[in-house]
Amino acid sequence: MNKSSLRGVALGAITALVTGCTMIPHYKRPVAPVSKSWPSYATTSQSVMENTLAADLGWSEFFTDPRLKALIAIAIRDNRDLRQAAANVRRAQGQFDIQHAGLFPQIGGNGGAMFQGPSRAAGLSFAPGLDAGSNPPMFKYFNMGIGFSSYEIDLFGRIRSLSREAAEHALMQRENARAMLISIIAQVANAYISWLGDQEALKLSEATMNSQKATLDMVRARFEHGEADQLTLRQTETQVEQSAAFMADSQRRVEQDTNLLTLLIGAPIPDNLPPPRPFGQQTLMQDLPPGLPSDVLEHRPDVIAAEHDLKAANADIGAAKAAFYPRITLTASDGISSLQPHRLFTAAGTTWGVSPQLQVPLLSWGQNSGNLKASRAERNVKVAAYEKTIQSAFREVADALAGRSAYHYEGEQVDQLVTSSADAYRLAKMRYEAGTDSYLTTLESQRSLFQAQQWQIFVLVSKYQNLVTLYRALGGGWTEKTVQQTATASPGSSDRKKG
Repeated sequence: MNKSSLRGVALGAITALVTGCTMIPHYKRPVAPVSKSWPSYATTSQSVMENTLAADLGWSEFFTDPRLKALIAIAIRDNRDLRQAAANVRRAQGQFDIQHAGLFPQIGGNGGAMFQGPSRAAGLSFAPGLDAGSNPPMFKYFNMGIGFSSYEIDLFGRIRSLSREAAEHALMQRENARAMLISIIAQVANAYISWLGDQEALKLSEATMNSQKATLDMVRARFEHGEADQLTLRQTETQVEQSAAFMADSQRRVEQDTNLLTLLIGAPIPDNLPPPRPFGQQTLMQDLPPGLPSDVLEHRPDVIAAEHDLKAANADIGAAKAAFYPRITLTASDGISSLQPHRLFTAAGTTWGVSPQLQVPLLSWGQNSGNLKASRAERNVKVAAYEKTIQSAFREVADALAGRSAYHYEGEQVDQLVTSSADAYRLAKMRYEAGTDSYLTTLESQRSLFQAQQWQIFVLVSKYQNLVTLYRALGGGWTEKTVQQTATASPGSSDRKKG
Protein backbone atom coordinates (compact mmCIF):
# COMPACT_ATOMS: atom_id res chain seq x y z
CA MET A 1 0.00 0.00 0.00
CA ASN A 2 1.45 3.37 -1.02
CA LYS A 3 0.85 6.69 0.72
CA SER A 4 -2.26 7.42 -1.33
CA SER A 5 -3.66 4.08 -0.19
CA LEU A 6 -3.00 4.97 3.41
CA ARG A 7 -4.73 8.32 2.96
CA GLY A 8 -7.66 6.43 1.46
CA VAL A 9 -7.92 4.24 4.54
CA ALA A 10 -7.79 7.28 6.83
CA LEU A 11 -10.35 9.13 4.68
CA GLY A 12 -12.65 6.15 4.79
CA ALA A 13 -12.37 5.92 8.55
CA ILE A 14 -13.11 9.64 9.00
CA THR A 15 -16.06 9.37 6.59
CA ALA A 16 -17.48 6.52 8.64
CA LEU A 17 -16.95 8.64 11.74
CA VAL A 18 -18.79 11.65 10.31
CA THR A 19 -21.69 9.66 8.92
CA GLY A 20 -22.06 7.53 12.03
CA CYS A 21 -24.84 8.12 14.54
CA THR A 22 -24.74 8.91 18.23
CA MET A 23 -26.97 7.47 20.89
CA ILE A 24 -27.19 10.54 23.11
CA PRO A 25 -30.85 10.93 24.16
CA HIS A 26 -32.64 14.02 22.89
CA TYR A 27 -32.12 16.73 25.47
CA LYS A 28 -35.14 18.60 26.77
CA ARG A 29 -34.65 21.25 29.41
CA PRO A 30 -36.61 20.48 32.59
CA VAL A 31 -39.44 22.85 33.39
CA ALA A 32 -38.36 25.35 36.04
CA PRO A 33 -40.08 24.32 39.29
CA VAL A 34 -40.69 27.93 40.40
CA SER A 35 -43.32 30.58 39.90
CA LYS A 36 -43.24 32.67 36.72
CA SER A 37 -43.40 35.86 38.77
CA TRP A 38 -41.87 37.19 41.97
CA PRO A 39 -43.87 37.46 45.20
CA SER A 40 -46.28 40.37 45.53
CA TYR A 41 -43.87 42.43 47.66
CA ALA A 42 -41.29 42.41 44.82
CA THR A 43 -42.72 45.39 42.96
CA THR A 44 -40.82 46.57 39.93
CA SER A 45 -38.60 49.49 40.82
CA GLN A 46 -37.49 52.40 38.72
CA SER A 47 -33.81 53.18 38.51
CA VAL A 48 -31.32 55.07 36.41
CA MET A 49 -30.60 51.79 34.56
CA GLU A 50 -34.20 50.66 34.12
CA ASN A 51 -33.56 49.58 30.49
CA THR A 52 -30.65 47.31 31.48
CA LEU A 53 -30.91 44.02 33.30
CA ALA A 54 -29.06 43.87 36.60
CA ALA A 55 -27.02 40.95 35.26
CA ASP A 56 -25.74 43.09 32.40
CA LEU A 57 -24.82 46.04 34.64
CA GLY A 58 -21.02 46.15 34.90
CA TRP A 59 -19.57 46.16 38.40
CA SER A 60 -17.38 49.19 37.67
CA GLU A 61 -20.55 51.16 36.95
CA PHE A 62 -22.74 49.67 39.67
CA PHE A 63 -20.13 50.48 42.33
CA THR A 64 -19.12 54.13 42.30
CA ASP A 65 -16.85 54.31 45.35
CA PRO A 66 -13.30 54.60 43.90
CA ARG A 67 -11.76 52.84 46.90
CA LEU A 68 -14.16 49.92 46.57
CA LYS A 69 -13.54 49.62 42.83
CA ALA A 70 -9.79 49.54 43.46
CA LEU A 71 -10.23 46.74 46.01
CA ILE A 72 -12.39 44.74 43.59
CA ALA A 73 -9.78 45.12 40.85
CA ILE A 74 -7.08 43.77 43.19
CA ALA A 75 -9.34 40.86 44.18
CA ILE A 76 -9.93 39.92 40.55
CA ARG A 77 -6.18 39.85 40.04
CA ASP A 78 -4.99 38.19 43.27
CA ASN A 79 -7.84 36.31 44.94
CA ARG A 80 -6.79 32.68 45.38
CA ASP A 81 -10.27 31.23 44.92
CA LEU A 82 -10.45 32.91 41.52
CA ARG A 83 -7.05 31.51 40.61
CA GLN A 84 -8.23 28.02 41.51
CA ALA A 85 -11.38 28.49 39.46
CA ALA A 86 -9.33 29.66 36.45
CA ALA A 87 -7.04 26.64 36.82
CA ASN A 88 -10.07 24.34 36.94
CA VAL A 89 -11.29 25.84 33.66
CA ARG A 90 -7.94 25.25 31.97
CA ARG A 91 -7.80 21.69 33.32
CA ALA A 92 -11.31 20.94 32.03
CA GLN A 93 -10.38 22.37 28.64
CA GLY A 94 -7.30 20.17 28.55
CA GLN A 95 -9.36 17.10 29.44
CA PHE A 96 -11.73 17.94 26.60
CA ASP A 97 -8.79 18.22 24.19
CA ILE A 98 -7.59 14.79 25.30
CA GLN A 99 -11.01 13.20 24.87
CA HIS A 100 -11.76 14.97 21.60
CA ALA A 101 -8.46 13.77 20.12
CA GLY A 102 -9.84 10.22 20.24
CA LEU A 103 -12.06 11.09 17.28
CA PHE A 104 -9.02 11.15 14.99
CA PRO A 105 -6.23 8.66 14.32
CA GLN A 106 -2.99 9.42 16.10
CA ILE A 107 -0.56 9.37 13.18
CA GLY A 108 3.13 9.04 13.91
CA GLY A 109 6.38 8.18 12.24
CA ASN A 110 8.71 5.37 13.13
CA GLY A 111 12.00 3.92 12.05
CA GLY A 112 14.38 1.26 13.24
CA ALA A 113 17.05 -1.26 12.48
CA MET A 114 17.73 -4.79 13.67
CA PHE A 115 21.06 -6.55 13.77
CA GLN A 116 21.26 -10.20 14.78
CA GLY A 117 24.05 -12.75 14.68
CA PRO A 118 22.59 -16.30 14.86
CA SER A 119 24.61 -19.03 16.51
CA ARG A 120 25.58 -22.33 14.91
CA ALA A 121 23.08 -24.05 17.20
CA ALA A 122 20.19 -22.10 15.59
CA GLY A 123 20.03 -24.74 12.85
CA LEU A 124 20.45 -22.30 9.99
CA SER A 125 21.84 -23.53 6.66
CA PHE A 126 25.35 -22.43 5.95
CA ALA A 127 26.12 -20.53 2.83
CA PRO A 128 28.29 -22.33 0.25
CA GLY A 129 31.93 -22.12 1.06
CA LEU A 130 31.29 -21.18 4.70
CA ASP A 131 33.43 -23.02 7.18
CA ALA A 132 31.35 -25.39 9.26
CA GLY A 133 33.04 -24.11 12.37
CA SER A 134 32.06 -20.50 11.74
CA ASN A 135 28.86 -18.68 12.80
CA PRO A 136 26.25 -17.71 10.20
CA PRO A 137 26.44 -14.19 8.77
CA MET A 138 24.83 -11.25 10.67
CA PHE A 139 21.13 -10.63 9.92
CA LYS A 140 20.28 -6.98 9.15
CA TYR A 141 16.86 -5.36 8.76
CA PHE A 142 15.95 -1.67 8.22
CA ASN A 143 12.51 -0.01 8.17
CA MET A 144 10.85 3.45 8.16
CA GLY A 145 7.23 4.52 7.88
CA ILE A 146 4.18 6.35 9.18
CA GLY A 147 0.88 5.03 10.48
CA PHE A 148 -1.56 4.76 13.36
CA SER A 149 -2.57 1.99 15.70
CA SER A 150 -5.70 0.95 17.60
CA TYR A 151 -7.83 3.73 16.10
CA GLU A 152 -11.50 3.16 16.91
CA ILE A 153 -13.91 3.98 14.10
CA ASP A 154 -16.70 5.71 16.02
CA LEU A 155 -19.63 4.17 14.18
CA PHE A 156 -22.05 4.37 17.10
CA GLY A 157 -20.87 7.62 18.64
CA ARG A 158 -19.23 6.29 21.80
CA ILE A 159 -16.21 8.55 21.52
CA ARG A 160 -18.28 11.51 20.37
CA SER A 161 -20.56 11.04 23.36
CA LEU A 162 -17.58 11.09 25.69
CA SER A 163 -16.21 14.12 23.85
CA ARG A 164 -19.54 15.92 24.28
CA GLU A 165 -19.52 15.02 27.96
CA ALA A 166 -16.04 16.51 28.38
CA ALA A 167 -17.10 19.64 26.49
CA GLU A 168 -20.08 20.14 28.80
CA HIS A 169 -17.83 19.70 31.83
CA ALA A 170 -15.50 22.37 30.45
CA LEU A 171 -18.42 24.74 29.92
CA MET A 172 -19.62 23.96 33.44
CA GLN A 173 -16.23 24.90 34.88
CA ARG A 174 -16.30 28.14 32.91
CA GLU A 175 -19.64 29.06 34.48
CA ASN A 176 -18.39 27.98 37.91
CA ALA A 177 -15.50 30.40 37.49
CA ARG A 178 -17.96 33.13 36.50
CA ALA A 179 -20.06 32.35 39.58
CA MET A 180 -16.94 32.53 41.75
CA LEU A 181 -16.10 35.93 40.24
CA ILE A 182 -19.58 37.25 41.05
CA SER A 183 -19.37 35.85 44.58
CA ILE A 184 -15.93 37.35 45.28
CA ILE A 185 -17.00 40.79 44.05
CA ALA A 186 -20.10 40.67 46.28
CA GLN A 187 -18.03 39.49 49.26
CA VAL A 188 -15.54 42.32 48.80
CA ALA A 189 -18.36 44.85 48.53
CA ASN A 190 -20.17 43.53 51.60
CA ALA A 191 -16.96 43.42 53.65
CA TYR A 192 -16.20 46.98 52.57
CA ILE A 193 -19.68 48.14 53.57
CA SER A 194 -19.22 46.43 56.95
CA TRP A 195 -15.91 48.25 57.32
CA LEU A 196 -17.58 51.59 56.57
CA GLY A 197 -20.43 50.82 58.99
CA ASP A 198 -18.02 49.85 61.76
CA GLN A 199 -16.05 53.02 61.07
CA GLU A 200 -19.27 54.97 61.59
CA ALA A 201 -19.98 53.01 64.78
CA LEU A 202 -16.46 53.76 66.00
CA LYS A 203 -16.94 57.48 65.34
CA LEU A 204 -20.28 57.38 67.14
CA SER A 205 -18.79 55.60 70.15
CA GLU A 206 -15.89 58.04 70.28
CA ALA A 207 -18.14 61.10 70.02
CA THR A 208 -20.51 59.71 72.65
CA MET A 209 -17.67 58.93 75.03
CA ASN A 210 -16.17 62.41 74.60
CA SER A 211 -19.56 63.95 75.36
CA GLN A 212 -19.98 61.73 78.40
CA LYS A 213 -16.46 62.57 79.61
CA ALA A 214 -17.35 66.27 79.49
CA THR A 215 -20.50 65.49 81.47
CA LEU A 216 -18.45 63.45 83.95
CA ASP A 217 -16.07 66.37 84.48
CA MET A 218 -19.04 68.64 85.16
CA VAL A 219 -20.68 66.14 87.54
CA ARG A 220 -17.38 65.54 89.36
CA ALA A 221 -16.92 69.27 89.83
CA ARG A 222 -20.45 69.60 91.17
CA PHE A 223 -19.86 66.62 93.46
CA GLU A 224 -16.72 68.20 94.87
CA HIS A 225 -18.72 71.37 95.63
CA GLY A 226 -21.52 69.36 97.19
CA GLU A 227 -24.00 70.10 94.41
CA ALA A 228 -24.28 66.46 93.19
CA ASP A 229 -24.55 63.21 95.08
CA GLN A 230 -22.23 60.22 94.80
CA LEU A 231 -24.89 58.12 93.00
CA THR A 232 -25.01 60.57 90.13
CA LEU A 233 -21.20 60.54 89.95
CA ARG A 234 -21.08 56.75 89.83
CA GLN A 235 -23.84 56.61 87.19
CA THR A 236 -21.90 59.04 85.02
CA GLU A 237 -18.68 57.05 85.45
CA THR A 238 -20.52 53.84 84.52
CA GLN A 239 -21.81 55.45 81.35
CA VAL A 240 -18.32 56.54 80.32
CA GLU A 241 -16.96 53.05 80.94
CA GLN A 242 -19.73 51.50 78.83
CA SER A 243 -18.96 53.89 76.00
CA ALA A 244 -15.26 53.01 76.23
CA ALA A 245 -16.16 49.31 75.97
CA PHE A 246 -18.37 50.01 72.93
CA MET A 247 -15.53 51.95 71.31
CA ALA A 248 -13.08 49.09 71.90
CA ASP A 249 -15.58 46.65 70.38
CA SER A 250 -16.05 48.90 67.35
CA GLN A 251 -12.28 49.12 66.93
CA ARG A 252 -12.07 45.32 67.03
CA ARG A 253 -14.70 44.99 64.29
CA VAL A 254 -12.93 47.55 62.10
CA GLU A 255 -9.66 45.61 62.39
CA GLN A 256 -11.40 42.31 61.66
CA ASP A 257 -13.10 43.88 58.62
CA THR A 258 -9.66 44.95 57.40
CA ASN A 259 -8.36 41.40 57.86
CA LEU A 260 -11.31 40.00 55.91
CA LEU A 261 -10.76 42.46 53.06
CA THR A 262 -7.10 41.50 52.99
CA LEU A 263 -8.05 37.83 52.64
CA LEU A 264 -10.66 38.51 49.96
CA ILE A 265 -8.46 40.66 47.73
CA GLY A 266 -5.57 38.22 48.17
CA ALA A 267 -2.97 40.87 48.98
CA PRO A 268 -2.18 43.52 51.62
CA ILE A 269 -4.38 46.58 51.30
CA PRO A 270 -2.27 49.29 49.57
CA ASP A 271 -1.71 52.58 51.36
CA ASN A 272 -2.29 54.66 48.24
CA LEU A 273 -5.94 53.71 47.65
CA PRO A 274 -8.39 56.52 46.88
CA PRO A 275 -10.35 57.83 49.88
CA PRO A 276 -13.78 56.25 50.40
CA ARG A 277 -16.98 58.05 49.59
CA PRO A 278 -19.34 58.94 52.45
CA PHE A 279 -21.19 55.95 53.83
CA GLY A 280 -24.21 55.22 51.65
CA GLN A 281 -22.69 56.46 48.38
CA GLN A 282 -21.03 53.25 47.30
CA THR A 283 -23.44 52.24 44.51
CA LEU A 284 -24.90 53.92 41.46
CA MET A 285 -28.47 53.36 42.62
CA GLN A 286 -30.41 52.61 45.75
CA ASP A 287 -32.51 49.93 44.07
CA LEU A 288 -32.46 47.35 41.29
CA PRO A 289 -35.26 46.16 39.00
CA PRO A 290 -35.57 42.38 39.45
CA GLY A 291 -36.93 41.66 35.97
CA LEU A 292 -38.57 38.26 35.51
CA PRO A 293 -37.59 34.89 37.00
CA SER A 294 -36.75 33.71 33.49
CA ASP A 295 -34.13 36.48 33.29
CA VAL A 296 -32.40 35.06 36.35
CA LEU A 297 -32.34 31.57 34.81
CA GLU A 298 -30.72 32.96 31.67
CA HIS A 299 -28.04 34.93 33.53
CA ARG A 300 -27.18 33.12 36.76
CA PRO A 301 -23.92 31.24 36.08
CA ASP A 302 -24.67 28.62 38.73
CA VAL A 303 -27.93 27.76 36.94
CA ILE A 304 -26.14 27.63 33.59
CA ALA A 305 -23.39 25.46 35.10
CA ALA A 306 -25.97 23.05 36.55
CA GLU A 307 -27.53 22.66 33.10
CA HIS A 308 -24.15 21.94 31.51
CA ASP A 309 -23.63 19.29 34.19
CA LEU A 310 -27.02 17.82 33.27
CA LYS A 311 -26.11 17.80 29.56
CA ALA A 312 -22.85 16.02 30.40
CA ALA A 313 -24.79 13.29 32.20
CA ASN A 314 -27.11 13.04 29.20
CA ALA A 315 -24.13 12.57 26.87
CA ASP A 316 -22.73 9.86 29.13
CA ILE A 317 -25.89 7.84 28.49
CA GLY A 318 -25.02 7.87 24.79
CA ALA A 319 -21.60 6.42 25.53
CA ALA A 320 -23.14 3.76 27.77
CA LYS A 321 -25.59 2.75 25.03
CA ALA A 322 -22.85 2.56 22.40
CA ALA A 323 -20.99 0.05 24.56
CA PHE A 324 -23.63 -2.56 23.60
CA TYR A 325 -22.58 -2.42 19.94
CA PRO A 326 -19.47 -3.71 18.12
CA ARG A 327 -16.27 -1.73 18.04
CA ILE A 328 -14.02 -1.60 15.01
CA THR A 329 -10.41 -0.64 15.57
CA LEU A 330 -7.87 -0.12 12.84
CA THR A 331 -4.09 -0.24 12.71
CA ALA A 332 -2.39 0.86 9.49
CA SER A 333 1.10 1.65 8.34
CA ASP A 334 2.84 2.72 5.18
CA GLY A 335 6.61 2.82 4.74
CA ILE A 336 9.74 1.15 3.45
CA SER A 337 11.88 -1.76 4.62
CA SER A 338 14.87 -3.69 3.34
CA LEU A 339 17.60 -6.08 4.38
CA GLN A 340 20.09 -3.86 2.58
CA PRO A 341 20.47 -0.14 3.44
CA HIS A 342 21.20 0.92 -0.13
CA ARG A 343 17.87 -0.55 -1.33
CA LEU A 344 15.80 1.07 1.47
CA PHE A 345 14.72 4.11 -0.56
CA THR A 346 13.77 2.26 -3.72
CA ALA A 347 10.43 1.20 -5.14
CA ALA A 348 11.18 -2.37 -4.17
CA GLY A 349 11.43 -1.34 -0.50
CA THR A 350 7.82 -0.13 -0.26
CA THR A 351 5.79 -1.86 2.42
CA TRP A 352 2.37 -1.42 4.01
CA GLY A 353 0.10 -3.05 6.52
CA VAL A 354 -3.55 -2.89 7.59
CA SER A 355 -4.96 -4.67 10.61
CA PRO A 356 -8.68 -4.16 11.28
CA GLN A 357 -10.16 -5.70 14.41
CA LEU A 358 -13.78 -6.29 15.37
CA GLN A 359 -14.89 -6.54 18.98
CA VAL A 360 -18.43 -7.76 19.59
CA PRO A 361 -19.77 -7.78 23.18
CA LEU A 362 -21.40 -11.13 23.82
CA LEU A 363 -21.44 -11.75 27.55
CA SER A 364 -20.55 -8.75 29.72
CA TRP A 365 -22.28 -10.29 32.75
CA GLY A 366 -24.29 -7.14 33.36
CA GLN A 367 -21.40 -4.68 33.11
CA ASN A 368 -22.76 -2.75 30.13
CA SER A 369 -26.34 -2.80 31.40
CA GLY A 370 -25.08 -1.71 34.82
CA ASN A 371 -23.19 1.21 33.29
CA LEU A 372 -26.30 2.27 31.37
CA LYS A 373 -28.44 2.01 34.49
CA ALA A 374 -25.93 4.06 36.47
CA SER A 375 -25.74 6.69 33.70
CA ARG A 376 -29.50 7.08 33.63
CA ALA A 377 -29.62 7.34 37.41
CA GLU A 378 -26.85 9.95 37.29
CA ARG A 379 -28.90 11.99 34.82
CA ASN A 380 -31.84 11.89 37.23
CA VAL A 381 -29.51 13.11 39.98
CA LYS A 382 -28.41 16.00 37.78
CA VAL A 383 -32.01 16.86 36.91
CA ALA A 384 -32.83 17.13 40.61
CA ALA A 385 -29.65 19.17 41.21
CA TYR A 386 -30.51 21.51 38.33
CA GLU A 387 -34.04 22.04 39.64
CA LYS A 388 -32.72 22.61 43.17
CA THR A 389 -30.28 25.20 41.83
CA ILE A 390 -33.16 27.03 40.18
CA GLN A 391 -35.19 26.94 43.37
CA SER A 392 -32.23 28.20 45.41
CA ALA A 393 -31.67 31.03 42.93
CA PHE A 394 -35.36 31.97 43.08
CA ARG A 395 -35.24 31.98 46.88
CA GLU A 396 -32.10 34.14 47.00
CA VAL A 397 -33.70 36.77 44.80
CA ALA A 398 -37.00 36.60 46.67
CA ASP A 399 -35.21 36.93 50.03
CA ALA A 400 -33.27 39.95 48.78
CA LEU A 401 -36.48 41.53 47.49
CA ALA A 402 -38.17 40.88 50.83
CA GLY A 403 -35.20 42.48 52.58
CA ARG A 404 -35.43 45.49 50.29
CA SER A 405 -39.00 46.23 51.41
CA ALA A 406 -38.28 45.48 55.07
CA TYR A 407 -35.10 47.56 55.30
CA HIS A 408 -36.76 50.50 53.58
CA TYR A 409 -39.58 50.54 56.12
CA GLU A 410 -37.26 49.78 59.05
CA GLY A 411 -34.93 52.58 58.00
CA GLU A 412 -37.77 55.11 58.02
CA GLN A 413 -38.83 54.02 61.51
CA VAL A 414 -35.29 54.08 62.88
CA ASP A 415 -34.72 57.57 61.47
CA GLN A 416 -37.80 58.76 63.33
CA LEU A 417 -36.61 56.95 66.46
CA VAL A 418 -33.23 58.70 66.31
CA THR A 419 -34.95 62.07 65.94
CA SER A 420 -37.28 61.40 68.85
CA SER A 421 -34.49 60.02 71.04
CA ALA A 422 -32.27 63.02 70.34
CA ASP A 423 -35.08 65.39 71.30
CA ALA A 424 -35.82 63.37 74.45
CA TYR A 425 -32.15 63.47 75.46
CA ARG A 426 -32.03 67.23 74.86
CA LEU A 427 -35.08 67.81 77.08
CA ALA A 428 -33.84 65.44 79.81
CA LYS A 429 -30.48 67.21 79.89
CA MET A 430 -32.17 70.59 80.19
CA ARG A 431 -34.32 69.36 83.09
CA TYR A 432 -31.29 67.95 84.89
CA GLU A 433 -29.29 71.13 84.45
CA ALA A 434 -32.30 73.11 85.70
CA GLY A 435 -32.45 70.83 88.74
CA THR A 436 -36.01 69.61 88.07
CA ASP A 437 -35.12 65.99 87.35
CA SER A 438 -32.53 63.39 88.40
CA TYR A 439 -29.57 62.45 86.30
CA LEU A 440 -31.00 58.95 85.87
CA THR A 441 -33.51 60.27 83.33
CA THR A 442 -30.70 61.96 81.39
CA LEU A 443 -28.65 58.77 81.56
CA GLU A 444 -31.48 56.63 80.20
CA SER A 445 -32.26 59.14 77.45
CA GLN A 446 -28.64 59.28 76.30
CA ARG A 447 -28.39 55.50 76.35
CA SER A 448 -31.58 55.23 74.26
CA LEU A 449 -30.19 57.76 71.77
CA PHE A 450 -26.91 55.88 71.49
CA GLN A 451 -28.71 52.57 70.90
CA ALA A 452 -30.99 54.17 68.30
CA GLN A 453 -27.98 55.61 66.45
CA GLN A 454 -26.25 52.22 66.53
CA TRP A 455 -29.43 50.62 65.19
CA GLN A 456 -29.54 53.22 62.44
CA ILE A 457 -26.02 52.30 61.34
CA PHE A 458 -26.87 48.59 61.47
CA VAL A 459 -29.97 49.08 59.29
CA LEU A 460 -27.99 51.12 56.76
CA VAL A 461 -25.29 48.46 56.57
CA SER A 462 -27.90 45.73 56.14
CA LYS A 463 -29.77 47.77 53.53
CA TYR A 464 -26.69 48.33 51.34
CA GLN A 465 -25.45 44.78 51.79
CA ASN A 466 -28.88 43.55 50.76
CA LEU A 467 -28.61 45.65 47.60
CA VAL A 468 -25.26 44.02 46.83
CA THR A 469 -26.79 40.60 47.53
CA LEU A 470 -29.64 41.36 45.14
CA TYR A 471 -27.12 42.44 42.50
CA ARG A 472 -25.30 39.12 42.91
CA ALA A 473 -28.51 37.05 43.06
CA LEU A 474 -29.67 38.58 39.78
CA GLY A 475 -26.39 37.52 38.15
CA GLY A 476 -24.66 40.89 38.22
CA GLY A 477 -20.90 41.29 38.49
CA TRP A 478 -19.66 38.94 35.76
CA THR A 479 -18.50 41.83 33.58
CA GLU A 480 -16.69 45.07 34.31
CA LYS A 481 -18.56 47.18 31.76
CA THR A 482 -22.29 47.27 31.16
CA VAL A 483 -23.44 44.97 28.36
CA GLN A 484 -25.93 46.37 25.90
CA GLN A 485 -28.61 43.75 25.29
CA THR A 486 -29.14 44.77 21.68
CA ALA A 487 -25.48 44.28 20.88
CA THR A 488 -24.21 41.40 22.96
CA ALA A 489 -25.87 38.23 24.12
CA SER A 490 -26.06 37.41 27.78
CA PRO A 491 -23.60 34.94 29.29
CA GLY A 492 -24.53 31.38 28.55
CA SER A 493 -27.53 32.30 26.39
CA SER A 494 -26.00 30.85 23.26
CA ASP A 495 -25.16 27.62 25.06
CA ARG A 496 -28.69 27.34 26.43
CA LYS A 497 -30.23 27.92 23.00
CA LYS A 498 -28.07 25.18 21.51
CA GLY A 499 -29.32 22.76 24.13
